[in-house]
Amino acid sequence: MCLAIPIQIEEIQADEQALGAQLGVRVQFSTAVIENPQVGEYVLVHAGMAIQKLDEAEALETLAIWADIQGG
Repeated sequence: MCLAIPIQIEEIQADEQALGAQLGVRVQFSTAVIENPQVGEYVLVHAGMAIQKLDEAEALETLAIWADIQGG
């Protein structure tokens, strides 16, 4: 099974890379396949690549579900 987790972009880096926190862990990921990524936007990240932008409400709802699953 493959999972994609919402991440809020915290920093845009060179070479189509970005930084954000995924379930409390800071991660670097590629933004090569999404258009015009911006700090503060939520993206769906799978296998180290942002695969789509999410609206904030959808991202926060998904993150709340993950928190429930983790028991927090």
